[in-house]
Amino acid sequence: MHAKRLALLALAVAAGGGTVVAQERQWGQDRSIERISEHVYRWGSDNQFGAYVLTDEGIIVIDGHYCPSGTVAWLKEELARRHSVPVRYVVLSHDHQDHVCHTQLFMDTAVAVGHRNIVPHLLRERRISAVPAITFESEMDLTLGGVKVTLLYLGPSHSDNLIHVHVPSDRVLISIDVGRDSLFPDLRDLDVHAYLRQLPVLARMPDVDIVVPGHGGLLTQEAFLRTHAFLSRLHDRVLDLMVEGVPLPEIRRMVTPAEFRDIGINGLERSLDVNVVTMYDYLYRYREPNERITEQEAVSCIESSAACRTRDP
Repeated sequence: MHAKRLALLALAVAAGGGTVVAQERQWGQDRSIERISEHVYRWGSDNQFGAYVLTDEGIIVIDGHYCPSGTVAWLKEELARRHSVPVRYVVLSHDHQDHVCHTQLFMDTAVAVGHRNIVPHLLRERRISAVPAITFESEMDLTLGGVKVTLLYLGPSHSDNLIHVHVPSDRVLISIDVGRDSLFPDLRDLDVHAYLRQLPVLARMPDVDIVVPGHGGLLTQEAFLRTHAFLSRLHDRVLDLMVEGVPLPEIRRMVTPAEFRDIGINGLERSLDVNVVTMYDYLYRYREPNERITEQEAVSCIESSAACRTRDP
């Protein structure tokens, strides 16, 4: 998920004055560290979480946090206070700013690790982040203090560099922004077809009892199947309507939360509409309809994806 705005505006009308008051978001009020297995701990605040793996020879930290939260600096102090070993590795799950911010604070003792595709994103976007000195293509093992941690890249999904962190001895899979019990806010950077292929693989991975997501509560592998059920149904529904020549404004009215409630995924009322819009945008680039696109339609589509090929056949 991308970094949220640094401040949220709360609109309040003062008694008798009608004054609009802007209140800054209070960050980091609920910071916590939770031990979830012999070696794996979960840390975070503001409903966003990373993890760390504690061994006799050092610590492997997974991810950063929202830039304004101050939670990474707090974590560094807590690790020094609680444990007698240094941070040796910082693993970046993917390049989005809210999941890498302030990881550079650990570089006095640690080396950063990530997928090879992450580095160009970090540099181009000028992320506030450590930059991995160690990268890999598909799979890599980090062994520290006798604990093996496997880093897995299954292909493009929620970015082209997202990885999963598996601690098989603890039967824990850290699946930031892929393990989830609610909808994505939108699908704009999701490779939908690759993601649909990966979810059943994650659901069948051996040596997994606990799935640690980047947002929300701890999960089991069933969460991957629920996400797959929702996304595949949304994909087919929107694609069928597009093939019939239904324009996006009508598709947005026709696709309703009631069609997905049996799946048991959260966030339908809040995020379904924008999921429909970004699924349409993705499928617009995936298919070629029978009707010819006009030059004006091409211009309109550049200006707004809502105008992409919405003519009747």
